[in-house]
Amino acid sequence: MYRLRGVGMSYNGTPVLHDVTLEFEAPLFAAVVGPNGAGKSTLLGIMAGLRPGYAGQCLYRDREVRRWPRRAFAREVSFVPQTVRIEFPFTAEQVVLMGRTPYAGGLFESPEDWEAVERAMQLTDTVAFRHRDFRSLSGGERQLVLLASALAQQPRVLLLDEPTAFLDLRHQIAIYGLLVELSRQGLLVIAATHDLNLAAAFADRIVALRSGRVVADAAPERVVDPAVIRQVFGVEARVAPGPRGRPWILYGE
Repeated sequence: MYRLRGVGMSYNGTPVLHDVTLEFEAPLFAAVVGPNGAGKSTLLGIMAGLRPGYAGQCLYRDREVRRWPRRAFAREVSFVPQTVRIEFPFTAEQVVLMGRTPYAGGLFESPEDWEAVERAMQLTDTVAFRHRDFRSLSGGERQLVLLASALAQQPRVLLLDEPTAFLDLRHQIAIYGLLVELSRQGLLVIAATHDLNLAAAFADRIVALRSGRVVADAAPERVVDPAVIRQVFGVEARVAPGPRGRPWILYGE
């Protein structure tokens, strides 16, 4: 679904991505990991069509991302940013309904729109605060609402930037479990994360970035390796068997 060839990006003359070459096919749950400044958010932004000034090729379904009609692309690809600032008094439900914008055909929402909103809010455990002002929600609750809005788009691809950054442990596990299930249903799911253990426990594939370059791209058991962790994150770690035989990282002595 995605083919990236020699993708690079600079901000004010400073390179942040260098010669990134990757391919992604559905169904798949891939995690993009790396330290701050590694280029994870920039990579997702390019794939989401939000960073048009990139070098190289970023093809979605054999068409350059920046050449896709915006409305058609939004029906295919959903992007969940790390944070969103909303100044107006929209309820959580109204924010989720905004995910239906690519399908809007008139002044009023269709029954299909409301069905998609209800299903997305049920999946993300946000029904209980559907009528609350989005601005009054906690950081974790806002993140769940943004995920629900993305799911209401009914996309083929779901791109997420630190999807569990503000969530408590229960919701972190629930959201990663949901992402696994969505990928099994046929979606391409790609999430940028700092949490290497969550990535190792749930993802099918891990792409590790360091200073804008791909250091590793493989199954978790090959990427979650002390030598790779040292190269990518600059820390010493041990790796032990974790849940379901997945690797689990132990830090410190």
